[in-house]
Amino acid sequence: MSPSTWSTDFRLLFDRCTALYRSGKTQHETWFSSQDLAFLDSIGCRPREFFDFIEDHCHAGEEEPTFEAALLITAVRRDYLNVIQKGKKSARIIPPSELPAKSAEMDGIVWLPRLIAKARAKLRGEMDPDTMFGCGGDRAFSARHQVHLADFLRVVWAAGDDDSKILAFVRGVAS
Repeated sequence: MSPSTWSTDFRLLFDRCTALYRSGKTQHETWFSSQDLAFLDSIGCRPREFFDFIEDHCHAGEEEPTFEAALLITAVRRDYLNVIQKGKKSARIIPPSELPAKSAEMDGIVWLPRLIAKARAKLRGEMDPDTMFGCGGDRAFSARHQVHLADFLRVVWAAGDDDSKILAFVRGVAS
């Protein structure tokens, strides 16, 4: 695998794992070779994160998350890992208890504080295995506010710690 073909490798792995899941092999721990695990690690994607995309994709009947959505979200994480983290992964994991409540609001927008916290954790590779960036709640927010989750990740990256920039983006896209 070379950096220029990572998206092709991601597609091949996505398709293979989708077929495995649909054939009844739903335990992701059995899906990956050591080469697959090294590949996922190199792009900053944990096996459970990858599994979550596959599982939701299969249950949604090819709807969200699509392969393309999974690729775009993973591309942002990969870029952040390479550009900001200089390839060095964080050892921290954000437990679900540290995330804002699902009912939390920012300027009247439900879910936004939670999505911001999850986006920051996703960018840094600090997602708890039991938390998914791009879950059904995130996808509902995305649809309601007409914001692609990969674009949201990039906005959070660009905004740094300034939540007002994220709020302005969400307000601007939704209006």
